[in-house]
Amino acid sequence: MNRRIFLHTATTLGAAFVATPSFSFEKWPDLSFSTLGCPDWTLDQIVEFAASRNYKGIEVRGIQRELNLPGRKEFSKGNRPATLRLMKDNNLKFACLGSSAALHFSAPAVRTKNIDEGKRFIDLAHQLTCPYVRVFPNLFPKEQEKIKTINLISDGLLTLGRYAKGSGVKVLIESHGDLVKSEDILWILKNAEHENTGLVWDVANMWTQTKEPPAQVYEKLKKYINHTHLKDARLNNREPHYVLLGTGEVPIIEAVDILWKGGYRGFYSFEWEKLWHPEIEDPEVALAHYAEVMTKHFR
Repeated sequence: MNRRIFLHTATTLGAAFVATPSFSFEKWPDLSFSTLGCPDWTLDQIVEFAASRNYKGIEVRGIQRELNLPGRKEFSKGNRPATLRLMKDNNLKFACLGSSAALHFSAPAVRTKNIDEGKRFIDLAHQLTCPYVRVFPNLFPKEQEKIKTINLISDGLLTLGRYAKGSGVKVLIESHGDLVKSEDILWILKNAEHENTGLVWDVANMWTQTKEPPAQVYEKLKKYINHTHLKDARLNNREPHYVLLGTGEVPIIEAVDILWKGGYRGFYSFEWEKLWHPEIEDPEVALAHYAEVMTKHFR
């Protein structure tokens, strides 16, 4: 092959490598963490740590123990451009906003208050170009028939999904509290099916209560999974005690592999519940450990 032909061939192959998906390397998972894990950090500290550990997203549940995100100064109309610039300059995205909107209440005033909170978070997510808002049920109240509670959750999720239409935001119910059986979750999601509704799959929340294998859960719910909460735990008298990823009993790495092989390309979000459980490892340890374990696993 003479030099002219070689250069032409090399140039053509180089262009193909850039342009053709079949030549590109496999994308690594995007990691994020919930600010539940660092309840006393400022937004600047959160961003600095995330960028230094090669995280790609931040899931905001609260900042400095304040859960009312629409009321935070960082997200006010005047400060919002600086906040978005801070994220962009550090190659970070808002992965999800965690609201406290609970959809299982039946009392009209309480229900309206929670629906209104969900709407305020949807508005904020739209302003931050954040794709998801998390809502949840907590309990199936004993004084209320389970089917009524499930219907309330489903109706509330659909109401918020309809409100979010056209915003670029999806409202995601989390597997949380008493809502951990895949059949119950599936029923709610089917009855609240909308282009702006979906699921946060919290693997540990489900497995520690039901022991349902992750592969079985994924097969039932994969259509609806838009975001994840990943954590590990050991069970003590059937109660979960949170431990560093990969050191507990939850088949969490198995779930991660199932998600990846199944084509899930959303954020793999670490939910370290330091705000609720102050006795667990400090954020500097746990958040760094998660990034290291996940990077090593996929490498």
